[in-house]
Amino acid sequence: MSDKTMSADEAVARLESGMTLGIGGWGSRRKPMALVRALLRTGITDLTVVSYGGPDVGLLAAAGRIRKLVTAFTTLDSIPLEPHYRTARESGAFELAEVDEAMFMWGLHAAANRLPFMPVRAGLGSDVMRVNPGLRTVTSPYEDGETFVAMPALRLDAALVHMNRADRAGNGQYLGPDPYFDDLFCEAADTAYVSCEQLVDRLGTTALDKEAAPQTLLLSRSSVTGVVETPNGAHFTSCDPDHPRDEPFQKLYATTPYDRFAERFLAGDEEAYQSAVQTWHKERR
Repeated sequence: MSDKTMSADEAVARLESGMTLGIGGWGSRRKPMALVRALLRTGITDLTVVSYGGPDVGLLAAAGRIRKLVTAFTTLDSIPLEPHYRTARESGAFELAEVDEAMFMWGLHAAANRLPFMPVRAGLGSDVMRVNPGLRTVTSPYEDGETFVAMPALRLDAALVHMNRADRAGNGQYLGPDPYFDDLFCEAADTAYVSCEQLVDRLGTTALDKEAAPQTLLLSRSSVTGVVETPNGAHFTSCDPDHPRDEPFQKLYATTPYDRFAERFLAGDEEAYQSAVQTWHKERR
């Protein structure tokens, strides 16, 4: 098995402007924030971002990197609507395709299975069809003759996800309460880059595996291109059980204009970011 480890900067160096980029996690939970911060250090722009959105979307939108967003929501969880996303959207900074959560999931399923679309009931009888005039319906060819939404595949050029643990071959494990569809993001993408709180020699052979349920081994190396060890790399989102959401810092992020936030926290590399966060916490005590 090949060693797929790389740095965050090496991972994002493989991305290009104009790509369709999927970002895993859910709202302000287990987001690959170290990879997003690395992406912000590049000149990559004109992205179509596919995400159950959180601060990943907020940062990229505020920085002007998004051309189109495909999402079911964009939230910080404890703050219902992501404020930097809202500001960018209200100014018309990018195109938005907003769909039902289940439609989003089945769009990833379709892409992961290399299908052009999946028939779903979600969206029928709602404004989803009105605000997305490109969506079509299909009729069952069987006796029921039921009508479904034909949710198009959410095919990705690349995906970024964050795991609690990963090995050098690209197998990934989550230890928190939910997989958040990160496996589908990787399977729907041509390339997938996994950051992790801790890199282990080989999943499937460690004591950790014996302590956790088999289904926590979420990502298969066959769908992963690169692995990046990023301790606290989901900050300020949660990555249970390794660390909770940093609520005080999230409040700072939500109430600070992007330019000021970026000047203090995003001007350097990941080590500088983590150091700046620690300094801020010490100052507020």
